[in-house]
Amino acid sequence: MSISFRPLWILLINKGMKKTDLLKVAGLSPPTLAKLSKNKPIDSRTLEKICEALQCQPGDVIEFVPDEGKKP
Repeated sequence: MSISFRPLWILLINKGMKKTDLLKVAGLSPPTLAKLSKNKPIDSRTLEKICEALQCQPGDVIEFVPDEGKKP
């Protein structure tokens, strides 16, 4: 399984925000935004900043995506 930040991008759209807005309100760095855009791992503090800034829960910004071709 892998992590996807697709729910985060949907949440931003629903709030009328852009990725650059997320940088400002959550106090993230451009390299962290790049990690998010590429579905790369982030630390729990970053996730906490995002959830605090957007007033949401971790499940609102991440999802687990099963790897295709792998059996449980």
